[in-house]
Amino acid sequence: MGLGRDSFLTLMARNIELKARCADLERARAAALAAGAVPQAVLEQVDTYFPAREGRLKLRRIAGERDEMIRYHRANETGTRASDYEIVVVPPELAAMLAETVVPVAVVAKRRELLLLDNIRIHLDTVERLGTFVEFEAVEGGAEAHARLEELALALGLRAEDRVARSYGDLIRAR
Repeated sequence: MGLGRDSFLTLMARNIELKARCADLERARAAALAAGAVPQAVLEQVDTYFPAREGRLKLRRIAGERDEMIRYHRANETGTRASDYEIVVVPPELAAMLAETVVPVAVVAKRRELLLLDNIRIHLDTVERLGTFVEFEAVEGGAEAHARLEELALALGLRAEDRVARSYGDLIRAR
């Protein structure tokens, strides 16, 4: 059985992101809801990071949903930063083959609660071996998105010293 050209769904986009450690996800959730965020889903995800010539490449397996290859480029900065990414939804058989045959540089398992506030995805993440985090992704960029993420970080009580510059994969590798 062959795969037709339409077997893969591809998305290319840019986010403005911010990530911080968060000792109290319940408090952050309450603050996000008070700001108008709407709960969307709770996702069990396993991200398998592979070597890449530039940027990062990971296979994301979302339990009960789909498998995605994600390639992204993002500066390792603690403030708000742009992330250019490409997502390709892949068949489960291909995802399994990659996970079983390509040597990963890191594997990250997490529980992600997803909330939505206008064009901002709010992730309340519990990451195995790393702890708890809040991550914001504004779907559209520009100075306004940077300012909105900074305001949201303040509203959720995320301190500047808790901000994280690197990916979860990088943090796992550094352990």
